[in-house]
Amino acid sequence: MAKKNLYVVGLDGGGTKTAAIIADLYGTLAGEAKGPASNFQVIGVEKASEALFAMVQECCRTVGCEFEDIACVLAGLTGAGRPSDKERMGEAFRSLSRKRGADFKNIRIESDARVALEGAFKGKPGIILIAGTGSITFGKDEKGNIYRAGGWGRTIGDEGGGYAIGRDGLNAVTRELDGRGQHTNLTKRVADEFGLKDQESIIAAVYRDNFDLASLAPIVIETASTHDSVCEQIVDRAASELTDHIRAIAFKMGGKSIPLAFIGALLSAENALANALRKKIASALPHISIAQPLSPPAYGAVLMALDAAQSQR
Repeated sequence: MAKKNLYVVGLDGGGTKTAAIIADLYGTLAGEAKGPASNFQVIGVEKASEALFAMVQECCRTVGCEFEDIACVLAGLTGAGRPSDKERMGEAFRSLSRKRGADFKNIRIESDARVALEGAFKGKPGIILIAGTGSITFGKDEKGNIYRAGGWGRTIGDEGGGYAIGRDGLNAVTRELDGRGQHTNLTKRVADEFGLKDQESIIAAVYRDNFDLASLAPIVIETASTHDSVCEQIVDRAASELTDHIRAIAFKMGGKSIPLAFIGALLSAENALANALRKKIASALPHISIAQPLSPPAYGAVLMALDAAQSQR
């Protein structure tokens, strides 16, 4: 019997959705699928495994292949930065797949940032800056070495990310309400849009109701664009912190000319934060060139899956 064509599946899973790409062993895209969230740190490894398996199943259905035709499944997932978490998620996905009659030859779990780095430059050297709720920077040099800065979490890190910007914005509101700080238009916007208008409502929201401080970040950034000096200072400070992330990685990589891609909700569009960051990079790090990501994180997972499949042949 002739050997069947083989494929790899790359997945990018986060807190809101999961994207999957199936490609042949030459890296040619054969099909795509999209599905629900697969952040196992939030929904658990069992539900996350269900979501990932459904995506692989849909990919196989798209190209008309069997499970045994898949040379490697590689998933880049939010919350999979530590080896112990990768192992835990990998075991859960492997177990569920076998129960469903799919004994995949090769299953790999990576962080969502890692596959984003591969996708942004299609496997070539570069730096990615991710600014969403948190902040983290990854770099890859010409020898394939990986470098990281940031990603320490909201309690002791994530400077320049959405949580930090939202926290600083709400702090500015409380300072104005107390009479300790400058006037900012953010105070009225927070009151109008979230009902946070006084000490009682703000303390209850933050300390009792787990108010999502990161949800304030887009409003702080938008208010900064209206020349509100308080919000301008918050955004400028965030841009400085993110520039420090990039500087640390660039120093470790030692390159004279390094491409950089912005990834994440806070930097994906033209806004006050992205503009401030570009200016700081141009001034402080002239050897860094800002570029658009070449491909999505799910295709980065495909590239890593191809490498993994090749190493086992």
